Formats: sequence, structure tokens, C-alpha cells
Amino acid sequence: MNVLVFAPHNDDEVLGVGGTIAKHVSLGHNVYVCEATSGRDKERLANIRSEALNAHRMLGVKETFFLDLPVVGLADIPRKELNKSMYDIVMKIKPEVVYIPHKGDMHIDHTMVAESAMVALRPVNNPQLKAIYAYETLSETEWNIPSADNVFVPNVWSDISDTIDKKLEAMKCYKSQLYDFPHPRSLDAIEALSKLRGSTICVANAESFMLIRSLI
Repeated sequence: MNVLVFAPHNDDEVLGVGGTIAKHVSLGHNVYVCEATSGRDKERLANIRSEALNAHRMLGVKETFFLDLPVVGLADIPRKELNKSMYDIVMKIKPEVVYIPHKGDMHIDHTMVAESAMVALRPVNNPQLKAIYAYETLSETEWNIPSADNVFVPNVWSDISDTIDKKLEAMKCYKSQLYDFPHPRSLDAIEALSKLRGSTICVANAESFMLIRSLI
């Protein structure tokens, strides 16, 4: 099975889907990650790419795609350009399961990636697609203005009790993005959220998602 994860920024995929990525890999699935934006500074760009690739190797990702679009600048490029870049990835991978950011996240890049991903994932072009899930991202999903449009309401859970350690190790690869607790992008906060989500379904650790589409 081919699994595709869209990440607006480097590390979003680990924060939201890291444990589930490792779980998919353990089941023999091919996992691909598409990272939409990258830093403008060449030195920082090389560093963040290295961190991402190290994290993805830790999780077992088959291939990583960097679109190199501008951080905090997706709203400034033609929407058709963003749509096409994601459409090309979808057509290349032909995924059966896709994870996208929650459209109600505070960062506009998350919203735009979610919306463009949905354009690329139209059923007419993807008869193989079985499910689309939206994931939560610490410091983005929970920080936006609370409203009916923005709220993250999980209705799917993934037991990552056996892969939480891999998720934490992968996050350690993102040294430039990792902070000390109580910052939400800290190892303690990541593990705490996994325990909270896990307690909902009575397991040690879990990641939660919003089901967008499912074909039975």
C-alpha cells in the first residue's frame, strides 16, 4: 500500500503522523512524505533538509519530496502553481491513504496545503484512494482562534504504543525545531499528547485524526 503525507513545513509530519508512519512501515507499506516549504537561506535550507531526511530514515520513509516553496509565502504564489505541484506528487505516488494538515490550523501555510491537497486528491483522478485523514500539529492546531471552522475534532485514532519511541527519536533529528518543555514542540509535550490521545481509547500512546474521506 502507498501512503502519502503532506507536510506544510519540515517536522509537521513527525509531530502529526510520526508514530503512524512508523506503524505503516512496520506493516510493509510504502510511505512517502511531501514537504511543501523550505527556508530561503541556503545554509538553513541544507540543514533543515538534512534533519528531515535523518528523521525520515529513522521512521522508514521510502522517499521524500521537497517542493521548496516559500515559508509563510504560499498565499503569495498563484494557487494553480501550488495545486499543480501537489497534483504532480499525487499522480506520481498514486496513494491509497493520505494524511494532510488540519485546515483550521493557525498557520496559513497549513490551510493552503490542506486545500490544495484536496484539489489534487479529487476522486475523479484517484480511483485507488481509500482514505484521507487530517492530523493535528502541536503549536498550530491548538493555538488558533477557537471557532466551529477551526476546531480539531478527532474521530480516528492510531495506536502508536509500539512506535512512540521511533517518533520521539525522529523528532530529535529536528534539532533546529525542538524546544524545551513547556513549549509544545518539545519531547515532553509530544509524549504527553500521545498519552492523552491514547487514554481516549485505553492504550498507552496514540495519534488522532479527523476522517475526511473513506471508501469502503
